[in-house]
Amino acid sequence: MEGRPPRLASLDVLRGLTIVGMIVVNSASYLHYVSGYAQFAALEHAAWRGFTVADAVFPAFVFMTGVSIPLALAGRGNGLDGATLRRLLVRSGRLFLLGLILSNLYWMATPESVLFRPMGVLQRLALAFLAAGVLYKTVGPRARLVLAAAILLLYWPLTLAPFPDGATDLLKPGANFVGWFDRWVLGAHVYVPGPLGYDPEGLLSTLPAIAQALLGVAAGEWLLAPKSSKERGSSGLLVAGVAAIAAGLVWGVVFPISKELWTSSFVLLSTGIALVLLAGLHQVLDVKALRPPGTTFLTDFGINAVFAYSLHMLASIMLTAHMLKIPYRWATPVVGDRTAALIPVAIFVGLIWMVLAYMRRRGWIVKV
Repeated sequence: MEGRPPRLASLDVLRGLTIVGMIVVNSASYLHYVSGYAQFAALEHAAWRGFTVADAVFPAFVFMTGVSIPLALAGRGNGLDGATLRRLLVRSGRLFLLGLILSNLYWMATPESVLFRPMGVLQRLALAFLAAGVLYKTVGPRARLVLAAAILLLYWPLTLAPFPDGATDLLKPGANFVGWFDRWVLGAHVYVPGPLGYDPEGLLSTLPAIAQALLGVAAGEWLLAPKSSKERGSSGLLVAGVAAIAAGLVWGVVFPISKELWTSSFVLLSTGIALVLLAGLHQVLDVKALRPPGTTFLTDFGINAVFAYSLHMLASIMLTAHMLKIPYRWATPVVGDRTAALIPVAIFVGLIWMVLAYMRRRGWIVKV
């Protein structure tokens, strides 16, 4: 059996940056809807089509889930043996179960007033991880890229397919076959209710997320491949990232960029951004072995990413604490309500980091 490849600092930092972004976006949204705080438009998800900073966060984590697969499974021999399959099933099952719990905290507290939600962020990650992991061990690199491209290409006509009792309009939320399929299978349990209800982490829209994870697998393999120069790893990722961004923007003219529908143009654009960031971080952290300020902070989030995400979900009620409202009120006349609203969020992120930093010092890494 081959040895495990070394841990990539760039992947830990990018994963940490993504988790911090998730916490900031979710916390700002929580304060906006629960406490009425103002919010920067960049921290809000696009209503249906379009792309904001907030929309770049979740797909980056899907992409990095794929990047981590070759690093985790490269030393486990060729082919999909029983032990590896069990490992993939157990890990994805635990992640899906954790997602069910976190997606339904309010349902567990008040089941009479909140509907159970079967899908969610971690559930999508679990399904993408399982599919990409199985394909990594059973299908060659070129075939996986062809499969990812086929999924992205075929998803387009799938969204345009006619559906019962409605007319397809990709510019109208839920007016497509993918949304209808969610309503048909999930019924009242879709995240967005109504006659055109849908789930942004729904069933068929998980298919392009699997393709995105496969693109991540290809990036992970590229980083592991022997090269005459380490800089080639960074430059290859950069070129691929710029090309993906351009392709996503061009495709988005006819196939709208939409996180809610997880369109193929959205996959290419968000994957391209993640590739560019990974290329820069790989050059600085892995090739030149530099450690700029903030590296340790982001690494602490990156090595315990799922724990950090779960902790922020469980502790988000802290954002409405009286003590966190005081600096918001003090700062509002000076910096404005939108900037002031970020102060409780920054304190919340800092509190979570204190827990993660302690875990890192003790050598504790929570693996789901």
